[in-house]
Amino acid sequence: MEIKLTSQLSALAHPQRLALFRLLMRRYPDAVPAGEIATALAQKANTVSAYLSTLSAAGLILSQRQGTSLLYQAHLNGLRGVFDQLLSDCCQNRPDICTPPDHETALIPTAERPLNVLFICTGNSARSIMAEAILTQEGHGRFIAHSAGSQPATAPQLEVLALLRAKGHDTATLRSKHLSAVSGEVAPQMDFVFTVCNHAANEACPAWPGQPMSAHWGLPDPVMTRGTEAQKQLAYQQAYGLLRNRIRAFAALPFDTLNRLSLQHHLDDIGRHKATERS
Repeated sequence: MEIKLTSQLSALAHPQRLALFRLLMRRYPDAVPAGEIATALAQKANTVSAYLSTLSAAGLILSQRQGTSLLYQAHLNGLRGVFDQLLSDCCQNRPDICTPPDHETALIPTAERPLNVLFICTGNSARSIMAEAILTQEGHGRFIAHSAGSQPATAPQLEVLALLRAKGHDTATLRSKHLSAVSGEVAPQMDFVFTVCNHAANEACPAWPGQPMSAHWGLPDPVMTRGTEAQKQLAYQQAYGLLRNRIRAFAALPFDTLNRLSLQHHLDDIGRHKATERS
């Protein structure tokens, strides 16, 4: 076991391998093609292949074949093993390091203390804007929804605003803004941070104060749809439907019965939900 721990720590000690592993953690539960990883890290394909091989051998990532492509995913059990070995027996005399999950403070949204939820995508003009509007409505005052982008557009897409208004959402306060607008000293402390596009999840995000819970809820960008006007409108409808399904599932979680570990599993499961709704 000591040999395995040494190999795992050695695999993560290399800055670029660590960056790759962090990318896969941000994208979890997605499995990501090697080519997309290379593009995101601005590395050559053969270099990334070597990094992936080292991390796989250390038991920190998993691979699966899809057609002719290999997809890679963070191996959470492997990562847990690293911490288990590093902190073995610490709870016998260091509870300040290893607090059992059941003792952690629960996150319970109420009208008196609504929880702050941030949705991130690159442009903050479509998916994250939809998510902000949907949670504002579906949260019934128990959540305060925010959205931002790493490379924000000048304004939300007109098609998005029209769709939201047609579905009964108030769009008066929706605007595209940079992550810095919601991560500064005067910004509200986030309780949840969700990435809704793969590109944003591939990027390194700010260090959020208070360690908010996070998950990746990626979905295709409707703005990139090519084809007829009807096909483009359908793409916006499908994105809206998928986000609404996920946000409804999130808002309906039994927060008062979930510790953080259980809650994280639910958040990841919601990100795996692919069904769409057109209404």
